[in-house]
Amino acid sequence: MKVIYNNGIVGEALPEEELHILRHSAAHIMAQAISRLFPHAKFAYGPANEKGFYYDVDLGETKLTEEDLVRIESEMKKITKENLPIRTFTLPREEAIKLMEERGEIYKVEHIGDLPEDAVISFYQQGDYIDMCVGPHITYTKALKAFKVMDQSGAYWKNDKNNKMLTRIKGIAFKTQPELDEYLHMLEEAEKRDHRKIGREMGLFMLCDEAPGFPFFLPKGMIIKNALVDYWREIHTRDNYVEVQTPLIMNRHLWETSGHWDHYKDNMYSTIIDEETFCVKPMNCPGGVMVYRSTPHSYRDLPMRVGELGLVHRHELKGALHGLFRVRCFTQDDAHIFMRREQITDEIVGVVHLINEVYTKFGFKYAVELSTRPENSMGSDEDWEAATNGLITALNKLGMPYTINEGDGAFYGPKIDFHLEDSIGRTWQCGTIQLDFQMPINFELEYVDEKGERQRPIMVHRVCFGSIERFIGVLTEHFAGKFPVWLAPTQAKVLLVSEKCAEYGQKVYEALRAAGVRVELDNRNEKIGYMIREAQVVDRVPYMLIIGQQEAESGNVSVRLRDTAQNIVMSLDEFIAKITKEIKERA
Repeated sequence: MKVIYNNGIVGEALPEEELHILRHSAAHIMAQAISRLFPHAKFAYGPANEKGFYYDVDLGETKLTEEDLVRIESEMKKITKENLPIRTFTLPREEAIKLMEERGEIYKVEHIGDLPEDAVISFYQQGDYIDMCVGPHITYTKALKAFKVMDQSGAYWKNDKNNKMLTRIKGIAFKTQPELDEYLHMLEEAEKRDHRKIGREMGLFMLCDEAPGFPFFLPKGMIIKNALVDYWREIHTRDNYVEVQTPLIMNRHLWETSGHWDHYKDNMYSTIIDEETFCVKPMNCPGGVMVYRSTPHSYRDLPMRVGELGLVHRHELKGALHGLFRVRCFTQDDAHIFMRREQITDEIVGVVHLINEVYTKFGFKYAVELSTRPENSMGSDEDWEAATNGLITALNKLGMPYTINEGDGAFYGPKIDFHLEDSIGRTWQCGTIQLDFQMPINFELEYVDEKGERQRPIMVHRVCFGSIERFIGVLTEHFAGKFPVWLAPTQAKVLLVSEKCAEYGQKVYEALRAAGVRVELDNRNEKIGYMIREAQVVDRVPYMLIIGQQEAESGNVSVRLRDTAQNIVMSLDEFIAKITKEIKERA
């Protein structure tokens, strides 16, 4: 794909750059379309991103409708058919300001004003549309072949709530129409799988205006949550973790010592108790540190693996809240491992094996990302280098491919993040492993080594699910509400064809309950087809046992699986053996 750089040179884009350049060019073409349809529009920022592209626009009093978005897309198609050449030029700062003032682009003028006085500003032009940009861009508008204007939202100028609210118009672009079609199909499928919709239908959780960002788990949702917790406890007990519970509220001094107050206080809730500031914990780690510090330790105690299912609270902006994915309180399946330096590699490898086991259980593929030291960090260069090398050594020992995300580590240490891929190809960041040299220093943690000398332990922070609430949201969409039998809130449903079968249906129901199966009995005076559809489509029950006169006389059950229209006849004992085996094995 030919592109034009801001020095006027035309060249071939690298394959990994092509999509970003296309999307950035699409933002400019969309802006040109908007300027044609809404001549009073003033333009702010219009970048490409991982989700496509957008432009933040000041439309004055104009409120866009869905029809307007269709019109913008239609105008973009006209611009691509016009095959306008895209050229670039540069201007000194003062001339650039003058050009933007002449065109009424007040936001561009302010942007240029933020740049150094000796800055040379590059511009790109297609037809009558001119935009300041560093590029590169496609050379002709017809190179943009597959795009769609998606939706709109509000966005503050410079992301500052004290500034004017602009209209953010968003779109998506791909190199080919089949790629765009595949993406749109994925979005359609994702809409069907929306965990908020499925959560309402299945009665899993609820959200209400009285508690924004604080989800209520309903009885069936608690079944899923408790099943995940039971599984978590089982595998952690097996791997020699101990479990603790630390306070929800601890004083400000603790959070100052840990570094969270300086780095995270805007996201923390606080209150006054006995004329002293206390904080509602946004993380479990300082509590875990206090547990370690409460008793002396020898090198023989290490590694010490301490797990906690801790409820944490974080202040998220109201506009960012989204179902179970972005909430203000959630349960972290945390663990903190205290170890000697020479144990780092083996402990990281052990955690990776555990996380891999969990994700494999649910059928997830995943990618691994190593995040390095951020600008706003604690600790010495030597400690950060040692911590980063410790994670790299473990990943290399595992032979695990990974990408590097420069500068995105935690403020106290580098981290490994696990990005899950769900059944329709979306990715979710869930598990993480963070290597921390700083908190043991801040809290003066110690152990006595083989020579009787005091040493500083190393600390690992790690989660498997991440947030249990968010993980349930991911699972709900991954399975489209059709949970594996061991997780399903209702594992089997007994459906009566008529009242004549009520006595045998009750017997089947009681036998399943006695076997530990989560079972419901539907003995309503409804047509059997209606009851089957409700159990299959709304409640998404793995097994429906249809009990008619024939089953009552034979002592069998007619079993319908969730995703089929066929019934399988078997004895009640056979079915109980089958379903209890699946539950026990977490199949």
